[in-house]
Amino acid sequence: MSSDAVPPSEPERPEPPEDDPRESAYELLQRGTALIARRHHAQAAVVLERAARLEPGKGSILEPLGRAYFNSGQHARAAVAFEALVEVDPSSHYGHYALAQSLKRLGRFSEARTHLRLAVALAPESALYRNALARVPGADAPEA
Repeated sequence: MSSDAVPPSEPERPEPPEDDPRESAYELLQRGTALIARRHHAQAAVVLERAARLEPGKGSILEPLGRAYFNSGQHARAAVAFEALVEVDPSSHYGHYALAQSLKRLGRFSEARTHLRLAVALAPESALYRNALARVPGADAPEA
């Protein structure tokens, strides 16, 4: 072996098949968030759905699952995931904000306003939440 030879690298670990039952919820969560980071939102949703089936009601899975749905245009599914998140953690200001954004895309403006108001109340320093509330159609209208 010459002195300029490249030492052998460790063999790459193959990705487990999509239906590998040995993958833990944590491994699926890691893989799903990596897919989100690479903007493969629909694929991330599939992986994160599997994690959610293994660990139902886990906020750390529901949030990225909702984001994956939302960013892949599946707004009704995103709303369901974010509703589950705020049930698990009612103090999740991001959960209320994300639920509101999903509801807004579904044309459910009154419900969106309610969740944006909660997000603002939980995180009053957030300009993002305040601006989102101001942009909801009919935001100036009183609640019925």
